[in-house]
Amino acid sequence: MTILRSRRSTARRAAVGLAAAGLAAAGLAACSSSSSSSAAAGGTAAASGSSLVVADLAPFSGPDAALGPTYLVSCDGATQAINNAGGVLGHKLTCKGVDTRGDPADAVPATRQMFATTPNLALVIGCTSDEAASVVPVINADKMVAFCMTGQSEFDSTHFQYFYRLVPPDLAESYAMVAIAQQLGYKRIALAFGNDIGSQTFIQPAIASISKAGLTLAANETLDLNASTFRTEADKIVAAHPDVIFTEALGPTDATFLSEVKQLNGGKMIPVIGTSADISPDWYKSVAAAIGASTVASSFHADNLVTETSGPSYTPFYNAIMSEKGKVGSTGNFATYLTAPGAVHLYDGINLAALAMIEAKSTSPSVYAPYIIKIGDGTAGAVVVHSFAEGVTALNQGKAIRYEGPGGPTSFDSYHDSPGIFQIDTYSSSGAVQVTGNITAAQLRAVS
Repeated sequence: MTILRSRRSTARRAAVGLAAAGLAAAGLAACSSSSSSSAAAGGTAAASGSSLVVADLAPFSGPDAALGPTYLVSCDGATQAINNAGGVLGHKLTCKGVDTRGDPADAVPATRQMFATTPNLALVIGCTSDEAASVVPVINADKMVAFCMTGQSEFDSTHFQYFYRLVPPDLAESYAMVAIAQQLGYKRIALAFGNDIGSQTFIQPAIASISKAGLTLAANETLDLNASTFRTEADKIVAAHPDVIFTEALGPTDATFLSEVKQLNGGKMIPVIGTSADISPDWYKSVAAAIGASTVASSFHADNLVTETSGPSYTPFYNAIMSEKGKVGSTGNFATYLTAPGAVHLYDGINLAALAMIEAKSTSPSVYAPYIIKIGDGTAGAVVVHSFAEGVTALNQGKAIRYEGPGGPTSFDSYHDSPGIFQIDTYSSSGAVQVTGNITAAQLRAVS
């Protein structure tokens, strides 16, 4: 696994503004245009017997540095399972980490360098909310399939031919957090989100949803992910006497912030509702060390996408992920990856892409891309398969297939979005993830 790094630019704010402003226009133009590398990247199949590369384009450094390794766990596990089942059209798959630093200004040159220096690139995964608005137009112009982990709402209504998403927009997660607060009887809500792009996208939808639900916004504090203390913000939140704190602040930020909240609140933790990004070995390990494992177990809830925890889809997924234990990722409770959205849904995305290559009889993204939705959503008479191995066997028998992985069945819309439904997760005192309830579509509509 190679991690490609680029020099940090001081033009981050300008890059963010340009990316947001140009997203819709890029979506229209990118489908019909391509860069100089598009023939190699998207238009030509890999040479016989060569390895195909799946690039994990995500933060490996900076405040959101835990995301890249989480995705590599999924990539390494999925590709190894695919290789064990014979590979794709005579090719083995391998994974490559590409570091965006979580910064749009660094992500674009890193993406361009990825295309320039990666022969046989067959798929991109990752592309988080930190950098997706700036890199997806570049990826699309190169006719490269990408399964992204961005929740940015811009992608709800802008069509990119090669963009696919198996996670809901961030605003849906904001609604889910409010629905959890309602279920738990909380009335006064405080917000404490990191100042990174991915975390900031939750705030306005959360504020609107809190108002619609008839709840009270008690405080709204932004946490600088580069700071070492958040005592001022914690003091304001404690003084506002909220019933619960909504938060997403990755890296060490939440651990420090929540520890200071507990200290300033007389040693008693204010309940916390987190986003699905907080279902992570790294998040649990740092926060449990800061406020105590028993405190996390008694005071923390998170929204998360519903994932399988048993059955024919879960078993191959479990085996694929757990085979990577000790090789990459966190030193925390490794089993947390079995419910981490990045691990679950990128595993599914890699399998969908690999099976699409088999059915298309091509490793060229411009050829196999249309088969992704066909295999994900299925066609009349399609047999359901639960792993790459099952799928390739059925395809070799001439059967039509519908892939249903641990993330559940897909239902892609015209923008290649297939958002799932939400569950409510907690942690045990040992760090194991526990599902304590579900959030219905009706509950989400009521607060959206």
